[in-house]
Amino acid sequence: MSHPGGRTWQPDVTVATVVVRDGRLLVVEEQVQGRLVINQPAGHLEPDESLIEAACRETLEETGWEVEPGEFIGAYQWRSPADGRHFLRMALAARPLRFQPDRSLDDGIVRALWLTPDELAAESQRHRSPLVWRVVEDFLAGRRFPLQALTLVE
Repeated sequence: MSHPGGRTWQPDVTVATVVVRDGRLLVVEEQVQGRLVINQPAGHLEPDESLIEAACRETLEETGWEVEPGEFIGAYQWRSPADGRHFLRMALAARPLRFQPDRSLDDGIVRALWLTPDELAAESQRHRSPLVWRVVEDFLAGRRFPLQALTLVE
């Protein structure tokens, strides 16, 4: 698809997972452009992978937690003011299954931690993007759709 100015335009398709245990949300602290930021376990969709597979993979790679997605929270479109990149984030709710404590975390990930919603809200200046709180806010408000809303056509 052409973008004004003749450039090719293609949004970054990402997944994010909201995982809750004992009222706390699983998040990651990661180094991004010299800043220590907070994000959901999230990352890019890879070729030949479903959105559900991507959410499970990214959560495991960034936190060491195996999860089982249960619901689709929503699709979120955002343009980064820093570099103009467009993101299309698919957010899923998942339950934690097993922790792999010896697993190495992805490059840039400092640590995974569990925060209450209030603790996460208090850290809003460190959120990687406005998508972090918006997804959690929708989750806390009960926004959920069946995973069947995400269809992989092969």
